[in-house]
Amino acid sequence: MANITYIESNGQTTTIHLNDGWSLMQGATANGIDGIVGECGGSCACATCHCYVDEARLGDLPEASAGELDMLENVAAERKPNSRLACQIKATAALEGLIIRLPETQE
Repeated sequence: MANITYIESNGQTTTIHLNDGWSLMQGATANGIDGIVGECGGSCACATCHCYVDEARLGDLPEASAGELDMLENVAAERKPNSRLACQIKATAALEGLIIRLPETQE
């Protein structure tokens, strides 16, 4: 389990306690967080769960797969070095306190 903090583009901050194995996208959509759409339901096929991971914590995440990197080419908002797809990041105790920022648009 991990507490994950989502910061929406308008500055609204929400911290959610996610069970191990839940994706950050699932946590956001299940808890009504604006800024993550998740059109494909988490199958890494739409890029509407684009987020910016706290740069200091990038090393705590598994590396992005080739499929995720391909999808990141299609994000609507600016792609940055810390861009990831929230559907591809699973909650674990190691991610306790992770902060992600959401872009202004997903579409």
